[in-house]
Amino acid sequence: MSELLKNIDARTRLAGTNKLEILLFSLGTDVRSGRNECFGINVFKVREVMRAPEITRAPEMPPAVEGMVSLRGILVPVIDIAKYAGIETGKKPEILIVTEYNGRTQGFLVEAVDIILRLDWSAMKVPPEMLTARMGGLVTAVTELADGKLVMLLDVERILSETTHFDDSHLFAGIEPLAEKRTVFFVDDSSVARHQIERTLKAMNVEYLSAINGKQAWEELQALASRAEATHKPLKELLNLILTDVEMPEMDGYLLTRKIKTDPRFSGIPVIMHSSLSGSSNQQLGQSVGVDEYVSKFEPQKLAATLARLLA
Repeated sequence: MSELLKNIDARTRLAGTNKLEILLFSLGTDVRSGRNECFGINVFKVREVMRAPEITRAPEMPPAVEGMVSLRGILVPVIDIAKYAGIETGKKPEILIVTEYNGRTQGFLVEAVDIILRLDWSAMKVPPEMLTARMGGLVTAVTELADGKLVMLLDVERILSETTHFDDSHLFAGIEPLAEKRTVFFVDDSSVARHQIERTLKAMNVEYLSAINGKQAWEELQALASRAEATHKPLKELLNLILTDVEMPEMDGYLLTRKIKTDPRFSGIPVIMHSSLSGSSNQQLGQSVGVDEYVSKFEPQKLAATLARLLA
């Protein structure tokens, strides 16, 4: 299975091309519905795939967290994705996908892994309301393959947020409001991430506009630029900073940033890339398309400090 992840550095060339590679996996057949759903996770978030080692159960863990495993001396929490999603298979999952994002490592138990597919973000669509309701908001994007198979992209940030269950109020303590009025446009497809960004901006007394994917963001940013032109105002009077996620259906943050940075109407408006893909290679990818700063998700103090500096 390690063959699946070889030569991952070559995938860095995808930045700015609106493409991604996802590892397909299944959770097994739901005994109630008879469905065997196909899911995907961005390869950049996958560290390795292995047979599940012995899992040590720890007290006071959420139901979907099976326990901990020791990987090269590091204790890693293990989440049963089928259990988390409310899928009953009657089988014990044996494959562990070790993921790394937001600077944290965790394992996802699944029934089987399939292949790595290269797709265009434009083919990844916002999930319809019916699917969102059925999957409990677990899915951020969906696409249909040539053989008719439906692939759903997991909201891994939501999984991490809901399986850790800690009080995060202290993360916002000490964030000070700005003295002058400022407006930020942010875009993120994860409801968990959007909520935390909103809390940070409110603590800073910063006004904001938002979108849920790169395509929608670009359409709204263009409309804002056109409005500024029509009223003969500099765009910087309406908008002071843009904050973008990386992984988003229809248009990713790399392509969105490239569009912004090559449009002279947005000259002088800084772009912060805000992502759970916190590795140095991802930060280099952001720099290659012109981002001004790269901040890891779920670090509101660091985000607030970066915003305050760029908005000053």
